[in-house]
Amino acid sequence: MAETEPQPTSETAPATAPKTESHDPSVPEAWSRFMRTGWGDRELDLPRHPVAPYAAARRARLAAAFPGERLVLPAGGYKVRAYDTDYRFRPDTAHTYFTGNQTSDAVLVVEPDGSAVLYARPRSSRDTDEFFRDRQYGELWAGRRPSAKEIGDSLGLEVRHVDRLADDLAVSAKTRVHRGVSSYVDGLVAPDEALDAELARVASELRLVKDDWEVAQLQEACDITTLGFEDAVREWPRVLEFGERWIEGTFFRRARAMGNDIGYDSIVAGGSHATTLHWIENTGPIVPGQLVLLDMGVEGRNLYTADVTRTLPVSGTFTPLQRDLYDLVLRAQEAGIAAVRPGAAFRAAHHAAVEVLAHGLADLDLLPVPVEEALDEDSKVYSRWTLHGVSHMLGMDVHDCGQASKEAYAEGTLAEGMVLTVEPGLYFQEDDLLVPEELRGIGIRIEDDILVTADGASNLSAALPRTSRDVELWMGDLIG
Repeated sequence: MAETEPQPTSETAPATAPKTESHDPSVPEAWSRFMRTGWGDRELDLPRHPVAPYAAARRARLAAAFPGERLVLPAGGYKVRAYDTDYRFRPDTAHTYFTGNQTSDAVLVVEPDGSAVLYARPRSSRDTDEFFRDRQYGELWAGRRPSAKEIGDSLGLEVRHVDRLADDLAVSAKTRVHRGVSSYVDGLVAPDEALDAELARVASELRLVKDDWEVAQLQEACDITTLGFEDAVREWPRVLEFGERWIEGTFFRRARAMGNDIGYDSIVAGGSHATTLHWIENTGPIVPGQLVLLDMGVEGRNLYTADVTRTLPVSGTFTPLQRDLYDLVLRAQEAGIAAVRPGAAFRAAHHAAVEVLAHGLADLDLLPVPVEEALDEDSKVYSRWTLHGVSHMLGMDVHDCGQASKEAYAEGTLAEGMVLTVEPGLYFQEDDLLVPEELRGIGIRIEDDILVTADGASNLSAALPRTSRDVELWMGDLIG
Protein backbone atom coordinates (compact mmCIF):
# COMPACT_ATOMS: atom_id res chain seq x y z
CA MET A 1 0.00 0.00 0.00
CA ALA A 2 1.41 3.40 -0.96
CA GLU A 3 2.41 5.56 1.99
CA THR A 4 0.41 8.50 3.38
CA GLU A 5 0.92 10.82 6.34
CA PRO A 6 -0.43 9.50 9.68
CA GLN A 7 -3.34 11.35 11.20
CA PRO A 8 -3.13 12.37 14.87
CA THR A 9 -5.61 11.19 17.43
CA SER A 10 -6.90 13.09 20.44
CA GLU A 11 -9.15 12.82 23.44
CA THR A 12 -10.37 14.90 26.32
CA ALA A 13 -9.17 14.90 29.90
CA PRO A 14 -10.21 12.07 32.21
CA ALA A 15 -13.92 12.40 32.87
CA THR A 16 -15.11 13.47 36.31
CA ALA A 17 -18.79 12.76 35.56
CA PRO A 18 -20.41 9.97 33.57
CA LYS A 19 -20.59 10.55 29.82
CA THR A 20 -24.33 10.60 29.08
CA GLU A 21 -26.64 11.88 26.35
CA SER A 22 -29.59 14.25 26.45
CA HIS A 23 -32.05 11.46 25.74
CA ASP A 24 -30.90 9.32 28.69
CA PRO A 25 -33.47 8.97 31.49
CA SER A 26 -32.96 10.79 34.76
CA VAL A 27 -31.30 8.90 37.63
CA PRO A 28 -32.96 9.55 41.00
CA GLU A 29 -30.75 9.23 44.07
CA ALA A 30 -32.66 6.13 45.17
CA TRP A 31 -31.85 4.34 41.91
CA SER A 32 -28.21 5.47 42.05
CA ARG A 33 -27.84 4.34 45.68
CA PHE A 34 -29.47 0.98 44.93
CA MET A 35 -27.25 0.39 41.87
CA ARG A 36 -24.10 0.77 43.99
CA THR A 37 -24.96 -2.17 46.25
CA GLY A 38 -25.01 -5.94 45.93
CA TRP A 39 -22.15 -6.57 43.50
CA GLY A 40 -19.62 -9.38 43.85
CA ASP A 41 -15.89 -9.19 43.34
CA ARG A 42 -14.93 -10.07 39.77
CA GLU A 43 -11.16 -9.64 39.86
CA LEU A 44 -9.62 -12.00 37.30
CA ASP A 45 -6.29 -13.79 37.64
CA LEU A 46 -4.82 -13.08 34.21
CA PRO A 47 -1.74 -14.86 32.89
CA ARG A 48 1.29 -12.86 31.82
CA HIS A 49 0.93 -11.62 28.24
CA PRO A 50 3.57 -13.18 25.97
CA VAL A 51 4.66 -9.72 24.85
CA ALA A 52 5.56 -8.64 28.40
CA PRO A 53 9.27 -9.63 28.37
CA TYR A 54 9.73 -8.19 24.87
CA ALA A 55 8.03 -4.92 25.86
CA ALA A 56 10.22 -4.67 28.96
CA ALA A 57 13.35 -5.02 26.83
CA ARG A 58 12.02 -2.38 24.43
CA ARG A 59 11.42 0.05 27.30
CA ALA A 60 14.96 -0.55 28.52
CA ARG A 61 16.35 0.35 25.09
CA LEU A 62 14.16 3.44 24.95
CA ALA A 63 15.25 4.58 28.42
CA ALA A 64 18.89 3.99 27.51
CA ALA A 65 18.49 6.34 24.55
CA PHE A 66 17.40 9.15 26.91
CA PRO A 67 19.20 8.59 30.24
CA GLY A 68 17.94 10.71 33.12
CA GLU A 69 14.84 11.89 31.25
CA ARG A 70 11.11 11.30 31.61
CA LEU A 71 9.38 9.88 28.53
CA VAL A 72 5.62 10.08 28.07
CA LEU A 73 3.83 7.91 25.48
CA PRO A 74 0.01 8.01 25.49
CA ALA A 75 -2.33 5.42 23.98
CA GLY A 76 -4.85 8.01 22.85
CA GLY A 77 -8.60 7.96 23.23
CA TYR A 78 -11.83 7.59 21.34
CA LYS A 79 -12.47 9.54 18.14
CA VAL A 80 -15.94 10.73 17.21
CA ARG A 81 -17.44 9.18 14.10
CA ALA A 82 -20.74 11.04 14.19
CA TYR A 83 -22.31 12.99 17.06
CA ASP A 84 -22.47 10.48 19.93
CA THR A 85 -20.91 7.47 18.19
CA ASP A 86 -17.18 6.77 18.24
CA TYR A 87 -14.90 4.77 16.02
CA ARG A 88 -13.68 1.50 17.48
CA PHE A 89 -10.64 2.33 19.57
CA ARG A 90 -7.17 1.43 18.36
CA PRO A 91 -4.23 2.48 20.55
CA ASP A 92 -1.25 4.42 19.32
CA THR A 93 1.41 2.11 17.95
CA ALA A 94 4.36 3.42 19.96
CA HIS A 95 2.42 3.12 23.22
CA THR A 96 1.45 -0.48 22.56
CA TYR A 97 4.90 -1.41 21.26
CA PHE A 98 6.47 -0.43 24.57
CA THR A 99 3.70 -1.80 26.83
CA GLY A 100 1.45 -4.35 25.13
CA ASN A 101 -1.49 -2.31 26.45
CA GLN A 102 -4.52 -1.84 24.21
CA THR A 103 -6.90 0.01 26.55
CA SER A 104 -7.87 3.59 25.82
CA ASP A 105 -6.68 6.70 27.68
CA ALA A 106 -3.63 4.96 29.11
CA VAL A 107 -0.23 6.67 29.28
CA LEU A 108 3.19 5.07 29.63
CA VAL A 109 5.65 7.12 31.66
CA VAL A 110 9.29 6.06 31.74
CA GLU A 111 10.91 7.85 34.66
CA PRO A 112 14.46 9.30 34.71
CA ASP A 113 15.74 6.25 36.59
CA GLY A 114 14.42 3.94 33.85
CA SER A 115 11.45 2.62 35.84
CA ALA A 116 8.08 2.62 34.10
CA VAL A 117 4.51 3.27 35.18
CA LEU A 118 1.38 2.69 33.15
CA TYR A 119 -1.35 5.19 33.93
CA ALA A 120 -4.62 3.59 32.92
CA ARG A 121 -8.36 3.93 33.18
CA PRO A 122 -9.36 0.65 34.82
CA ARG A 123 -12.80 -0.87 34.98
CA SER A 124 -15.58 1.08 36.65
CA SER A 125 -15.79 0.83 40.40
CA ARG A 126 -19.12 0.70 42.21
CA ASP A 127 -18.31 3.86 44.19
CA THR A 128 -19.73 6.18 41.52
CA ASP A 129 -22.41 6.02 38.82
CA GLU A 130 -19.85 5.52 36.07
CA PHE A 131 -20.28 1.76 35.79
CA PHE A 132 -23.98 1.94 34.89
CA ARG A 133 -24.34 5.42 33.39
CA ASP A 134 -21.20 6.24 31.42
CA ARG A 135 -21.66 5.38 27.72
CA GLN A 136 -17.92 5.41 26.99
CA TYR A 137 -16.38 3.75 30.03
CA GLY A 138 -19.26 2.27 32.00
CA GLU A 139 -19.10 -1.49 32.29
CA LEU A 140 -22.82 -1.94 31.71
CA TRP A 141 -22.67 0.23 28.58
CA ALA A 142 -19.32 -0.47 26.98
CA GLY A 143 -18.22 -3.77 28.50
CA ARG A 144 -15.78 -4.78 31.18
CA ARG A 145 -12.45 -3.01 31.17
CA PRO A 146 -9.59 -4.74 33.01
CA SER A 147 -8.81 -3.66 36.55
CA ALA A 148 -5.52 -2.03 37.47
CA LYS A 149 -4.35 -5.30 39.00
CA GLU A 150 -5.34 -7.28 35.92
CA ILE A 151 -3.47 -4.90 33.62
CA GLY A 152 -0.41 -4.99 35.85
CA ASP A 153 -0.42 -8.76 36.21
CA SER A 154 -0.78 -9.24 32.47
CA LEU A 155 1.81 -6.71 31.29
CA GLY A 156 4.27 -6.81 34.18
CA LEU A 157 3.96 -3.08 34.80
CA GLU A 158 3.12 -0.89 37.78
CA VAL A 159 -0.33 0.55 37.07
CA ARG A 160 -1.76 3.76 38.50
CA HIS A 161 -5.09 5.43 37.79
CA VAL A 162 -4.82 7.97 34.98
CA ASP A 163 -6.38 10.57 37.26
CA ARG A 164 -2.97 10.72 39.01
CA LEU A 165 -1.08 11.55 35.84
CA ALA A 166 -1.29 15.34 35.99
CA ASP A 167 0.04 15.52 39.53
CA ASP A 168 2.83 13.04 38.86
CA LEU A 169 3.96 14.87 35.73
CA ALA A 170 4.09 18.10 37.71
CA VAL A 171 7.17 16.74 39.51
CA SER A 172 10.12 18.46 37.86
CA ALA A 173 12.12 16.44 35.31
CA LYS A 174 13.32 16.86 31.76
CA THR A 175 10.34 15.45 29.87
CA ARG A 176 9.70 14.38 26.31
CA VAL A 177 6.18 13.63 25.05
CA HIS A 178 5.09 11.56 22.08
CA ARG A 179 2.95 14.37 20.67
CA GLY A 180 -0.16 14.34 18.52
CA VAL A 181 -1.71 11.30 20.16
CA SER A 182 -3.54 12.82 23.12
CA SER A 183 -4.51 16.48 23.32
CA TYR A 184 -4.99 16.06 27.07
CA VAL A 185 -1.47 14.70 27.62
CA ASP A 186 -0.01 17.27 25.21
CA GLY A 187 -1.47 19.98 27.43
CA LEU A 188 0.14 18.66 30.60
CA VAL A 189 3.72 19.25 29.50
CA ALA A 190 5.05 22.33 27.73
CA PRO A 191 6.14 21.29 24.23
CA ASP A 192 9.72 21.30 23.08
CA GLU A 193 9.68 20.59 19.37
CA ALA A 194 13.24 19.33 19.14
CA LEU A 195 13.06 17.10 22.22
CA ASP A 196 9.68 15.64 21.33
CA ALA A 197 10.59 15.04 17.70
CA GLU A 198 13.67 13.12 18.78
CA LEU A 199 11.54 10.87 21.00
CA ALA A 200 9.23 10.13 18.06
CA ARG A 201 12.22 9.40 15.85
CA VAL A 202 13.86 7.00 18.30
CA ALA A 203 10.55 5.27 19.07
CA SER A 204 10.15 4.66 15.33
CA GLU A 205 13.71 3.51 14.75
CA LEU A 206 13.59 0.99 17.59
CA ARG A 207 10.82 -0.76 15.64
CA LEU A 208 12.83 -1.17 12.45
CA VAL A 209 14.22 -4.59 13.42
CA LYS A 210 11.56 -7.06 14.52
CA ASP A 211 12.13 -9.57 17.30
CA ASP A 212 11.08 -13.20 16.97
CA TRP A 213 7.69 -12.57 18.59
CA GLU A 214 6.93 -9.78 16.11
CA VAL A 215 7.92 -11.93 13.13
CA ALA A 216 5.52 -14.63 14.33
CA GLN A 217 2.77 -12.03 14.67
CA LEU A 218 3.37 -10.79 11.13
CA GLN A 219 3.40 -14.33 9.79
CA GLU A 220 0.06 -14.97 11.48
CA ALA A 221 -1.39 -11.79 9.96
CA CYS A 222 -0.22 -12.90 6.51
CA ASP A 223 -1.70 -16.37 6.99
CA ILE A 224 -5.10 -14.94 7.97
CA THR A 225 -4.88 -12.53 5.04
CA THR A 226 -4.40 -15.51 2.72
CA LEU A 227 -7.62 -17.01 4.08
CA GLY A 228 -9.40 -13.69 3.48
CA PHE A 229 -8.32 -13.64 -0.17
CA GLU A 230 -9.49 -17.24 -0.53
CA ASP A 231 -12.85 -16.39 1.03
CA ALA A 232 -13.39 -13.65 -1.54
CA VAL A 233 -12.61 -15.85 -4.54
CA ARG A 234 -14.81 -18.68 -3.23
CA GLU A 235 -17.71 -16.23 -3.30
CA TRP A 236 -17.05 -15.13 -6.89
CA PRO A 237 -20.71 -15.49 -8.03
CA ARG A 238 -21.68 -13.01 -5.30
CA VAL A 239 -18.72 -10.81 -6.26
CA LEU A 240 -20.03 -10.61 -9.81
CA GLU A 241 -23.50 -9.80 -8.48
CA PHE A 242 -22.60 -7.16 -5.89
CA GLY A 243 -19.20 -5.92 -7.06
CA GLU A 244 -16.35 -4.44 -5.05
CA ARG A 245 -18.42 -4.09 -1.88
CA TRP A 246 -18.80 -7.86 -1.58
CA ILE A 247 -15.07 -8.50 -1.58
CA GLU A 248 -14.51 -5.74 0.97
CA GLY A 249 -17.16 -7.17 3.28
CA THR A 250 -16.00 -10.76 2.88
CA PHE A 251 -12.40 -9.90 3.70
CA PHE A 252 -13.44 -7.80 6.69
CA ARG A 253 -15.41 -10.73 8.09
CA ARG A 254 -12.26 -12.89 8.11
CA ALA A 255 -10.20 -10.05 9.64
CA ARG A 256 -12.65 -9.62 12.50
CA ALA A 257 -13.14 -13.35 13.04
CA MET A 258 -9.46 -14.21 13.38
CA GLY A 259 -7.73 -10.88 13.95
CA ASN A 260 -8.43 -7.49 15.42
CA ASP A 261 -9.46 -5.61 12.29
CA ILE A 262 -8.25 -4.75 8.83
CA GLY A 263 -4.84 -3.09 8.93
CA TYR A 264 -5.98 -0.34 6.56
CA ASP A 265 -8.99 0.38 4.37
CA SER A 266 -9.16 -2.42 1.82
CA ILE A 267 -8.52 -1.45 -1.78
CA VAL A 268 -10.90 -3.40 -4.04
CA ALA A 269 -10.38 -1.90 -7.46
CA GLY A 270 -12.13 -3.37 -10.47
CA GLY A 271 -11.24 -2.25 -13.98
CA SER A 272 -10.02 1.34 -14.22
CA HIS A 273 -10.40 1.84 -10.46
CA ALA A 274 -7.08 -0.01 -10.19
CA THR A 275 -5.30 3.03 -11.62
CA THR A 276 -6.28 4.99 -8.47
CA LEU A 277 -3.61 3.96 -5.98
CA HIS A 278 -5.79 4.25 -2.88
CA TRP A 279 -9.21 3.39 -4.26
CA ILE A 280 -11.11 2.70 -1.02
CA GLU A 281 -14.63 3.65 -2.11
CA ASN A 282 -15.12 0.07 -3.27
CA THR A 283 -18.44 0.93 -4.89
CA GLY A 284 -17.89 -0.30 -8.43
CA PRO A 285 -18.86 -3.42 -10.35
CA ILE A 286 -16.63 -6.42 -11.00
CA VAL A 287 -16.83 -6.99 -14.75
CA PRO A 288 -15.84 -10.19 -16.58
CA GLY A 289 -12.96 -9.60 -18.96
CA GLN A 290 -11.39 -6.96 -16.72
CA LEU A 291 -8.86 -7.18 -13.89
CA VAL A 292 -9.49 -6.52 -10.20
CA LEU A 293 -6.71 -5.27 -7.93
CA LEU A 294 -7.03 -6.37 -4.30
CA ASP A 295 -4.78 -4.64 -1.76
CA MET A 296 -5.87 -6.01 1.63
CA GLY A 297 -4.29 -6.90 4.96
CA VAL A 298 -5.45 -8.33 8.27
CA GLU A 299 -4.39 -6.66 11.51
CA GLY A 300 -3.82 -9.39 14.09
CA ARG A 301 -5.04 -9.24 17.66
CA ASN A 302 -1.70 -7.84 18.80
CA LEU A 303 -1.95 -5.15 16.09
CA TYR A 304 0.62 -6.42 13.59
CA THR A 305 -0.66 -6.08 10.05
CA ALA A 306 -0.15 -7.76 6.71
CA ASP A 307 -0.17 -5.76 3.47
CA VAL A 308 -0.70 -7.90 0.39
CA THR A 309 -1.83 -7.15 -3.16
CA ARG A 310 -2.94 -9.47 -5.91
CA THR A 311 -4.36 -8.55 -9.31
CA LEU A 312 -6.84 -11.14 -10.56
CA PRO A 313 -8.53 -11.78 -13.91
CA VAL A 314 -12.26 -11.47 -13.25
CA SER A 315 -13.04 -14.19 -15.77
CA GLY A 316 -10.51 -16.51 -14.16
CA THR A 317 -8.11 -16.35 -17.11
CA PHE A 318 -5.86 -13.51 -18.24
CA THR A 319 -6.18 -12.21 -21.79
CA PRO A 320 -2.89 -12.26 -23.72
CA LEU A 321 -2.41 -8.52 -23.13
CA GLN A 322 -3.27 -8.78 -19.44
CA ARG A 323 -0.88 -11.70 -19.05
CA ASP A 324 1.99 -9.85 -20.72
CA LEU A 325 1.54 -6.83 -18.45
CA TYR A 326 1.05 -8.96 -15.35
CA ASP A 327 4.16 -11.01 -16.08
CA LEU A 328 6.14 -7.79 -16.53
CA VAL A 329 5.08 -6.59 -13.07
CA LEU A 330 5.88 -10.01 -11.63
CA ARG A 331 9.38 -9.96 -13.12
CA ALA A 332 9.86 -6.55 -11.54
CA GLN A 333 8.71 -7.84 -8.17
CA GLU A 334 10.97 -10.87 -8.37
CA ALA A 335 13.92 -8.60 -9.14
CA GLY A 336 12.98 -6.44 -6.16
CA ILE A 337 12.73 -9.39 -3.78
CA ALA A 338 16.05 -10.76 -5.02
CA ALA A 339 17.68 -7.44 -4.05
CA VAL A 340 16.57 -7.74 -0.41
CA ARG A 341 19.37 -8.90 1.87
CA PRO A 342 21.29 -7.65 4.93
CA GLY A 343 23.55 -4.74 4.08
CA ALA A 344 21.67 -3.80 0.92
CA ALA A 345 20.28 -0.30 0.64
CA PHE A 346 16.64 0.06 1.62
CA ARG A 347 15.97 1.39 -1.89
CA ALA A 348 17.70 -1.57 -3.57
CA ALA A 349 14.40 -3.38 -4.13
CA HIS A 350 12.90 -0.24 -5.62
CA HIS A 351 15.77 0.33 -8.03
CA ALA A 352 15.83 -3.32 -9.12
CA ALA A 353 12.09 -3.41 -9.73
CA VAL A 354 11.76 -0.11 -11.59
CA GLU A 355 14.66 -1.00 -13.87
CA VAL A 356 12.65 -4.00 -15.05
CA LEU A 357 9.50 -1.87 -15.41
CA ALA A 358 11.33 0.86 -17.32
CA HIS A 359 12.75 -1.64 -19.81
CA GLY A 360 9.28 -3.11 -20.18
CA LEU A 361 7.83 0.32 -20.87
CA ALA A 362 10.58 0.88 -23.43
CA ASP A 363 9.62 -2.40 -25.11
CA LEU A 364 6.07 -1.02 -25.32
CA ASP A 365 7.48 2.11 -27.05
CA LEU A 366 6.09 4.34 -24.32
CA LEU A 367 9.20 6.09 -23.03
CA PRO A 368 9.92 9.50 -24.57
CA VAL A 369 13.66 9.07 -24.01
CA PRO A 370 16.11 6.14 -24.04
CA VAL A 371 15.62 3.83 -21.07
CA GLU A 372 19.00 4.72 -19.51
CA GLU A 373 18.02 8.39 -19.53
CA ALA A 374 14.56 7.61 -18.16
CA LEU A 375 16.11 5.76 -15.22
CA ASP A 376 18.34 8.70 -14.31
CA GLU A 377 17.36 10.32 -11.00
CA ASP A 378 17.05 13.65 -12.78
CA SER A 379 14.49 12.22 -15.17
CA LYS A 380 12.45 9.25 -13.92
CA VAL A 381 9.84 9.83 -16.64
CA TYR A 382 8.93 6.15 -16.41
CA SER A 383 7.21 7.08 -13.13
CA ARG A 384 4.23 8.38 -15.09
CA TRP A 385 3.11 4.74 -15.21
CA THR A 386 4.55 3.42 -11.93
CA LEU A 387 3.81 6.37 -9.61
CA HIS A 388 4.93 5.07 -6.20
CA GLY A 389 7.89 3.61 -4.37
CA VAL A 390 8.22 -0.15 -4.37
CA SER A 391 8.76 -0.68 -0.64
CA HIS A 392 7.87 0.53 2.83
CA MET A 393 8.50 -0.94 6.26
CA LEU A 394 5.78 -3.09 7.78
CA GLY A 395 4.87 -3.90 11.37
CA MET A 396 2.25 -2.59 13.77
CA ASP A 397 1.61 0.22 11.30
CA VAL A 398 1.05 -0.65 7.68
CA HIS A 399 3.59 2.08 6.92
CA ASP A 400 5.74 1.26 9.92
CA CYS A 401 8.51 3.36 11.45
CA GLY A 402 7.31 6.44 9.60
CA GLN A 403 9.05 8.92 11.91
CA ALA A 404 12.47 7.31 11.62
CA SER A 405 15.23 9.45 10.16
CA LYS A 406 16.06 9.19 6.47
CA GLU A 407 19.51 7.93 7.42
CA ALA A 408 18.01 5.01 9.37
CA TYR A 409 15.19 4.21 6.96
CA ALA A 410 14.79 5.55 3.43
CA GLU A 411 18.50 6.19 2.94
CA GLY A 412 19.62 3.41 5.27
CA THR A 413 20.57 -0.23 4.82
CA LEU A 414 18.60 -3.38 5.48
CA ALA A 415 19.30 -5.59 8.48
CA GLU A 416 18.22 -9.05 9.49
CA GLY A 417 14.79 -8.88 11.12
CA MET A 418 13.42 -5.97 9.10
CA VAL A 419 10.14 -6.54 7.29
CA LEU A 420 9.22 -4.56 4.19
CA THR A 421 6.85 -4.76 1.28
CA VAL A 422 7.90 -5.23 -2.32
CA GLU A 423 5.07 -3.95 -4.49
CA PRO A 424 5.78 -2.75 -8.03
CA GLY A 425 2.88 -1.70 -10.20
CA LEU A 426 1.88 -0.36 -13.60
CA TYR A 427 -1.01 2.07 -14.00
CA PHE A 428 -2.37 3.29 -17.32
CA GLN A 429 -4.98 5.97 -16.76
CA GLU A 430 -8.20 5.98 -18.80
CA ASP A 431 -7.42 9.41 -20.24
CA ASP A 432 -3.72 8.89 -20.94
CA LEU A 433 -3.34 9.71 -24.62
CA LEU A 434 0.31 8.67 -24.61
CA VAL A 435 -0.50 4.96 -24.36
CA PRO A 436 -2.34 2.74 -26.83
CA GLU A 437 -6.07 2.61 -26.28
CA GLU A 438 -6.02 -1.07 -25.31
CA LEU A 439 -3.80 -0.26 -22.30
CA ARG A 440 -5.94 2.54 -20.93
CA GLY A 441 -7.74 1.80 -17.67
CA ILE A 442 -5.48 -1.12 -16.69
CA GLY A 443 -3.81 -1.17 -13.28
CA ILE A 444 -1.68 -4.04 -11.95
CA ARG A 445 0.16 -4.34 -8.63
CA ILE A 446 1.68 -7.38 -6.92
CA GLU A 447 2.75 -6.99 -3.30
CA ASP A 448 4.27 -9.30 -0.72
CA ASP A 449 5.64 -8.94 2.80
CA ILE A 450 9.34 -9.74 2.91
CA LEU A 451 11.42 -10.61 5.98
CA VAL A 452 15.14 -9.86 5.78
CA THR A 453 16.94 -13.03 6.85
CA ALA A 454 20.59 -13.74 7.62
CA ASP A 455 21.32 -14.77 4.05
CA GLY A 456 18.63 -13.02 2.00
CA ALA A 457 14.87 -12.78 2.28
CA SER A 458 11.78 -14.82 3.12
CA ASN A 459 8.31 -14.12 1.72
CA LEU A 460 5.81 -14.15 4.61
CA SER A 461 2.86 -14.00 2.20
CA ALA A 462 4.10 -16.68 -0.19
CA ALA A 463 1.01 -18.83 0.42
CA LEU A 464 -0.88 -16.67 -2.08
CA PRO A 465 0.02 -17.58 -5.68
CA ARG A 466 1.88 -14.99 -7.74
CA THR A 467 2.57 -16.28 -11.24
CA SER A 468 -0.17 -15.70 -13.81
CA ARG A 469 -0.63 -19.43 -14.33
CA ASP A 470 -0.76 -20.18 -10.60
CA VAL A 471 -3.30 -17.40 -10.08
CA GLU A 472 -5.53 -18.93 -12.75
CA LEU A 473 -5.27 -22.42 -11.26
CA TRP A 474 -5.92 -21.07 -7.75
CA MET A 475 -9.01 -19.18 -8.87
CA GLY A 476 -10.27 -22.21 -10.76
CA ASP A 477 -9.89 -24.47 -7.72
CA LEU A 478 -11.69 -22.03 -5.41
CA ILE A 479 -14.53 -21.04 -7.73
CA GLY A 480 -15.11 -24.62 -8.83
